[in-house]
Amino acid sequence: MTALLQLALFTAGVVVLYVGAEMLVKGAVRLAASFGVSRLITGLSLVAFGTSAPELALDVTAAFRGAVNLAFGDLVGSNIANVGLVIGVAALVRPMQMQMRTLRSEIPLVIAVSLGLWALAADGCIGRGDAVLMLGGFAAFMAYLYRTARREREGVRDVLEHLAENKNSRLRSGLLSLGGLTTLVIGAQLIVIAAVAMARDFGVSELVIGLTIVALGTSLPELATAAVANYRDNADLVVGNVLGSNVFNILMVMALVALIHPLPVQHASLCLDIPVMVAFAVGLGVIVFRGLVISRWEGGLLLACYAAFIVWQIL
Repeated sequence: MTALLQLALFTAGVVVLYVGAEMLVKGAVRLAASFGVSRLITGLSLVAFGTSAPELALDVTAAFRGAVNLAFGDLVGSNIANVGLVIGVAALVRPMQMQMRTLRSEIPLVIAVSLGLWALAADGCIGRGDAVLMLGGFAAFMAYLYRTARREREGVRDVLEHLAENKNSRLRSGLLSLGGLTTLVIGAQLIVIAAVAMARDFGVSELVIGLTIVALGTSLPELATAAVANYRDNADLVVGNVLGSNVFNILMVMALVALIHPLPVQHASLCLDIPVMVAFAVGLGVIVFRGLVISRWEGGLLLACYAAFIVWQIL
């Protein structure tokens, strides 16, 4: 497979993946609303986990194809990109002023989950027993999130409920969900095929491909969405997406991947990649706890640190 064909497959996969993710998430949220599920709950779910649908499809597909290092690299790399790239660029577009009190309690959870992954990976493998433990943590996180959402300010609750407005019939919402799921799987297959071919032809490990090219590719559409959302003064949604996505990537997506195929953890990931992921989570916490504001210079700092990480991986 030529380099040009690999690039074309990868680009097409990213586009198809995100079209499918948008369709699936919107269809599922509207379908839930049509069955009487609280709009606050469905809106919060959309904010917390909607942007993780591409990683879920991609990494489960990679696990079934045996590309487990690619899956692990993508999940860790996506969590780093969510903070360093997505929030960094969004803050450069406009300083981020947040109101959602839930964010202050979510950040320590993101740090704890990241540290927990580091501890579970210390033996060199994320096994099926670890996966069950992570899924239990995910259930507890969901329960906590829904309980705290009800205590948010009225204006924040209104924003969350507005996201879950259902303007389609139940049949149309169901078809949208099914079409999104099908498209999502096709896009994931294209990306995995292209990424594995790149690793083989260029002599680069699947882990590095996952940490850099794949994680960056799956973050670009989210980056554009975050920049526009923050420009429209929706900083709460941007940061909420990032925090929820990072928890979801570890406790749900990585757990599902490990149930399919235990994940070997390379020494380089234990010494560099996971610690960097933890450092970005801690850094975001320090910034946000200073007053629920992320300034332009702080966004620039996050982006510079992300660029340094990518350059280190390439070199």
